[in-house]
Amino acid sequence: MRVFGLAWGLGGVVALLVFAIYRLAPLAFELVDLRLNLLHWAALIFSVVYMSYAEGYKGFHLGFAPRVVVRALCLGRDPRPGFVLLAPLFCMGFVHATRRRKLATFGLTAMIVCFIAVARQLPQPWRGILDAGVVAGLSIGICSILYFMAVARLAPQRIEVSPDTPEIARS
Repeated sequence: MRVFGLAWGLGGVVALLVFAIYRLAPLAFELVDLRLNLLHWAALIFSVVYMSYAEGYKGFHLGFAPRVVVRALCLGRDPRPGFVLLAPLFCMGFVHATRRRKLATFGLTAMIVCFIAVARQLPQPWRGILDAGVVAGLSIGICSILYFMAVARLAPQRIEVSPDTPEIARS
């Protein structure tokens, strides 16, 4: 149960990110068939660089990825059946988290849903330009999760991120 909860939690989160890349990448690759002017190229470069930094490094690598791995390790140490069943949601902070973590997680999710709704309205090449940046950021996010999984395997004490579970918050 310990190994299953850990694997299901991390695997589920990574699968969700891979699915998002799978859905967005074709729109980004459509750019190859379009004639882009200088403004489009500048926007594409900006989108990829900015989203790699803001979403990939700042969002995923410094915040989301280490917390997902630490929460998965907590689940591995204390595999309660309900949490194991909902392991990806547990690892992302939707389940069994401090009030602050839940508010941040649900708020960020609502913001992402609104962002997606607006992005879907954009015509090509702008949608592809935006999606190329998101794909870059999500790819860095997956690599960050894999990196922190390796770090947790080799030296778990090196990940100094709170899992934001109610028990940890009280102690």
